Amino acid sequence: MVNVIDYVPGDTLLHKLNPVTKLAIAAAIIVATFLSGTYVMLFCLLALTFCLGFYAHSAGKLLSLLKLLVPIAIVMLLLQTAFVREGTVVLWWMTDTGLITGSKACLRLLGVALPLILMLSVTKLNDLANACVEVLHIPYRYAFTFTTALRFVPVFSQEMNSIMEAQCARGVEYDTKNPIRKLQLMLPLCVPLLVSSVGKTDATALAAEQRGFYLRTRESSYKRYPMEGADRMVLVLCLALIVLGVLF
Repeated sequence: MVNVIDYVPGDTLLHKLNPVTKLAIAAAIIVATFLSGTYVMLFCLLALTFCLGFYAHSAGKLLSLLKLLVPIAIVMLLLQTAFVREGTVVLWWMTDTGLITGSKACLRLLGVALPLILMLSVTKLNDLANACVEVLHIPYRYAFTFTTALRFVPVFSQEMNSIMEAQCARGVEYDTKNPIRKLQLMLPLCVPLLVSSVGKTDATALAAEQRGFYLRTRESSYKRYPMEGADRMVLVLCLALIVLGVLF
């Protein structure tokens, strides 16, 4: 299974930017996506995300995530058309207003998820935590908690795959097309996954305490994260992008 938040090494400008600036790019695209009300702007923001992905050699991760989000977007579209009944009926129960509202909601779903994954794929989690502490003055325990939670995502995914393979070896068939049956088969896996996650969390907390976690301060990092000229220029472009989202 492809982990969409794995770091992709590179020497592009996007890789060299300050981690806080990368977060600002993702935040600007997300805010502009929420503020925009036109299809043209929503598609342009998606195109911008994929252009940055191709530039940073992370387009494969975006496409992998897109495959996972498309079924969710389709379900969201159907729900929106089922609840929004204003307007003229176009097909079955779907109205033109419902289709417009649902399609924009789907585009916003993609516009929120993809930029954040892109920026995480070009940023090391250690650098992200240290830069948030140094530049944004976020307490280290909060930055550490956030980045550690991201690190546990692939670990839990691999753990779930191992449990499923063990169950398949015992004759359990997870490839059924019945969603209710598949849900019934997946729910019992939550118990061993929860037990394993609690054990890993406890071991991580113990290791952090033994390494002087509570003694960590903003000056403890040996690496500095100054805001360079390119970072300031990108931040100005981020503000301009948000303004475009408001206007369009």
